Amino acid sequence: MSVLRIVVPCLFSMGLIAGCSKPAEQDTVADSQEPQESQSEAITEPDETILERAARLELDTDYVPPPGDPMSHHTMGFARTLCSAVFVSGLDEDFAAENVGYFTAPYDHRSVVINREIDYENKMVHLTMKNGVVRSARYVGDLGCVPLPIGESEPYYEPPEIVSSLPDPATTAWPMGDVTNGDPIPAEVDQSRLAEAVEVVFEPAAMTAALVVTYKGQIIAERYADGIDMHTPLESWSMAKSLTATLMGVLVQQGAYDVWQSAPIPEWQEEGDPRQVIRIADILRMSSGLRCRNMGDPGYDPDQGYPDHLYLYTGTVNSFHYAATRPQQWPPNTVGRYRNCDPVLTNYLIRLAVEGRGDDYHQFPQQHLFDRIGVRNLIFQTDPYGNILLQGSDLGAARDWARLGNLYLNDGVANGERVLPEGYAEFVSTLAPAWAADGRPNYGAFFWLDGAAYGMPASAMYSMRGAGGQMTMIIPSRNLVIVRLGHYKGAPFWREAEPIGLQLLLDASG
Repeated sequence: MSVLRIVVPCLFSMGLIAGCSKPAEQDTVADSQEPQESQSEAITEPDETILERAARLELDTDYVPPPGDPMSHHTMGFARTLCSAVFVSGLDEDFAAENVGYFTAPYDHRSVVINREIDYENKMVHLTMKNGVVRSARYVGDLGCVPLPIGESEPYYEPPEIVSSLPDPATTAWPMGDVTNGDPIPAEVDQSRLAEAVEVVFEPAAMTAALVVTYKGQIIAERYADGIDMHTPLESWSMAKSLTATLMGVLVQQGAYDVWQSAPIPEWQEEGDPRQVIRIADILRMSSGLRCRNMGDPGYDPDQGYPDHLYLYTGTVNSFHYAATRPQQWPPNTVGRYRNCDPVLTNYLIRLAVEGRGDDYHQFPQQHLFDRIGVRNLIFQTDPYGNILLQGSDLGAARDWARLGNLYLNDGVANGERVLPEGYAEFVSTLAPAWAADGRPNYGAFFWLDGAAYGMPASAMYSMRGAGGQMTMIIPSRNLVIVRLGHYKGAPFWREAEPIGLQLLLDASG
C-alpha cells in the first residue's frame, strides 16, 4: 500500500505559506515580534480561579467524546507498549508488562487482559480481553510498532527503511558518534557532588534506566541500568513534543513556515471557519483552544468519556484528521491547556510541508535533523495511516536526547551549521501568554519551564518532559544538559529523588 499523501498549495491570499518562501519581513524568530493585532485578549479578572476564567471565555460549541470502548483503547495502549518494549527496547516481556508504559495502558486496567501472546516470529503482540476482543500491535522495523485496528494484521501504509548518512559511530567522535575523547572533567565541576547526584538519580526504587549529563557539550556523567546501554531506545513519551517543536523549527529555518502565520490545516479552509485565526505559534504554545480533553485538565471530569488526549495514541484512526476536526472551546491564545491535539496538528503541518515540496515524509526527521546532530537511535512511531505521532509515541537513547538538548544549548547551531532559526531556543523557552494569563507560568512552546522551582527565572531552565519521569533539561547559565530516562513504575519514587539529584547537579556545575 502507498503512503497517504496530502498536498496543500500556497495560500497567499490568506497569509498561509505551507511549502512556500518565507516572508522577507520576518528573517529570524529572534528579530520578529509577535503581531499584536493577531493576539486574542488573554485577560484575567482579579481573584478569578482558573476554572472560572475558562468558563467565562468558553465558546458555544459542542463536545463529542471519542467513540469506542475505553477498556479496548486501554488494551490497545498496552499492546503497543509491550510491542515497543520487547521489539524496540529489547526488554523482557514479563518485566515490560509489569513496569513500563502506564500512560496509555494504566496498570490497574491491565487485568482485563486474559491472554497475552508475543509472536516473536512475526513480531506482533496480541492481547485478548475478557470479552473476547483482541487488540494487536505490529513491529514494522525502523518506525517501531504500529497499533492495529481490530481485525487488521498490517498498517494501511508500507513502512519504509529509514536511511541515515551518518558514519560508523564506533569510529566517530562525540557528539556525531560514540567516541569520547577521554578529556578530564573540567576543574570547575565538583566531582564529589556529581558522584552524589548520580547515586541519588539511581535510587533503586526510582527505576532509572539511563542518565547522561553534559557540561559545555562534554559528557561528564553517564550511567545505565543492567541490560541498558548507550544505544537502547527507551520509553520517552512527551519529550517528543519538544522534538516536534524542533522539526517545526527546521522547517521555519528552511522557509516552509513562519510561526506567526495562520496554520494551514486543510480541514479549516472552508469560508467562515473560525479556526483559520489559529496561528502556528498558538498551537506550539498549547493554546489553540481546541476541544481535546486531557486527564490533566483543570476540572477534568472522567464521566465525559475516554479522553481525546489518549485516543490520539490508541484510537487506530487517522490521528491528524481527528485532531483537525475538533471544534473551538476557547479563542486561540487565551487559555493554556496541555492537550495532544496541538502537537498532533504540528506534526500534520510537518507532513503537509514536507510532502508538499515533494520530499519523503518519513525520511525527513533523519535527513534534516538527526543526521545533522548525530542521532541514530531515536524511534518515532505512527498511527495505522503512517502519520508520525510525536506527541509521545517515541523511544530514544539517552545520548540522542542529550544531542538534541545541546542543539538548544547552542541556540540551534550544530557543527557550525544553523539547524534552527536564530532565536528559536528563546522562543520555545519563553512563557506562553495564555499560560501566563491562566496563572501557570511554566510552559513555553512544547517545552516546560522549570527555573522557578530552583530559584531562577522560569525560562532559565527549560525541559523536554515525558510521562513516567522522562526528561531532558537544558540549563544555559550552567552549560548543562541533563537526560534521565526511567521505567514507568518507578515514577512516584523518581518524583521524590528528582529535586535532590538535580540540585546536586546544579551545585556541581556552579
